[in-house]
Amino acid sequence: MNIFLAGATGAIGQASLRILVSRGHRVFAMTRRPDRTADLSAAGAVAVVADVFDPETLRAAVGAAKPDAVLHQLTDLARLREPGKLAEALRRNAEVRKTGTAHLVAAALSAGVERMVAQSIGWMYRPGKEPHGEEDPLDLRASGIRGTTVDGVATLERLVLDTPGLQGCVLRYGRVYGPGTGNRDASGLELPVHVEAAAWAAVLALEKRVVGAFNVAELNGYADTDKVRRTLGWHESLRA
Repeated sequence: MNIFLAGATGAIGQASLRILVSRGHRVFAMTRRPDRTADLSAAGAVAVVADVFDPETLRAAVGAAKPDAVLHQLTDLARLREPGKLAEALRRNAEVRKTGTAHLVAAALSAGVERMVAQSIGWMYRPGKEPHGEEDPLDLRASGIRGTTVDGVATLERLVLDTPGLQGCVLRYGRVYGPGTGNRDASGLELPVHVEAAAWAAVLALEKRVVGAFNVAELNGYADTDKVRRTLGWHESLRA
């Protein structure tokens, strides 16, 4: 397939790129930074410079790629670990999920693309009986920092799953660990998933053309992961 990968330089995006290329897919890898294009080309991708907050440039980039599907791995978490910057980092990331996803969906539809797989997160369920299945409601009543994040997640999922003409899949990842994530291992993570296993879930979702929401994490007591294992054949031991 021809895949347009938005968020190609993030931790999950880089792992997704490696797997897609190794499996013979042609990847158009988007970055907003021209200085990252050489790395993307070296990884076997067609490098594309575009900003998700520039809808016209984004629409032109997706249209020129003529992809069969769009893989949305965009985040903005660069300031997450800076002292005193947590609220700002989560607000910026929520804006990527809301405005950025809206622009990416519009660009996909403009290019005639009917398939999208997008990165979401799996720890935003409304408090209740655990483990949570994908049909359980999100915590839309949350306030403060959690409320900001839930709002972004809910908007992203609505745009990907409910937009007419788009066959969408959202992957509700656990807290990632491994290369490039800031978490060396799963120690202390309630809902862990290795970054490369997370990337494999995205690739399998594209190849199997599934729709709907999937929890993606190692076995845990918070989120039920039976659906992704049964439907995609995914397992936490997968690596890029």
